[in-house]
Amino acid sequence: MMEEESTPLIQNISDRFVVVRRTYQSILDRWTPYTVQRWCATGGIFLLFMLRILLAQGWYIVCYAHAIYLLNLFLAFLQPRFDPSLQEDILADEIEGGGDDNNVSPLPSSKDDEFRPFVRRLPEWQFWLSSTRATIIALLCTTSEAFDVPVYWPILLVYFFTLFALTMRRQIQHMIKYKYLPFDIGRKARYGTK
Repeated sequence: MMEEESTPLIQNISDRFVVVRRTYQSILDRWTPYTVQRWCATGGIFLLFMLRILLAQGWYIVCYAHAIYLLNLFLAFLQPRFDPSLQEDILADEIEGGGDDNNVSPLPSSKDDEFRPFVRRLPEWQFWLSSTRATIIALLCTTSEAFDVPVYWPILLVYFFTLFALTMRRQIQHMIKYKYLPFDIGRKARYGTK
């Protein structure tokens, strides 16, 4: 008798979860084309988070972990999906191992070579979604005293800026070495017009 009553309850909970998941996905699908508005909303949530940190004078470790995660996302956003340095290493290993010497590098080697668009390791949509979720989770963490670990925040701040400077310098050197730019800068080409 008890199993008969619990089965409809479980089915009802499962059905409600499916409805909530579909509604959530529908909202995300409607937000997709509004890039600037999405990032402004995320910026607003981030400002609310920073205001909470500054006014409460606490949760610095949450802020530090959030900043490190956002830095990691940003670096993945700047990197190409197929890293040229890794592909060159694989190609060199194949040649050293007695493989084909006729393999060509995946990078264009001359101006006549085929154009290959920049494909990001982390697309803009995933970058936005992950950073928004992380900011909301970090904001929710500031509501619990369990995450308010006492730390000396200037050390975390200096360490973060040092880490930021070193990783960005390495990323810029990588971009210069392999001649790619992860942003569309300049005039867009228009085809079909004279």
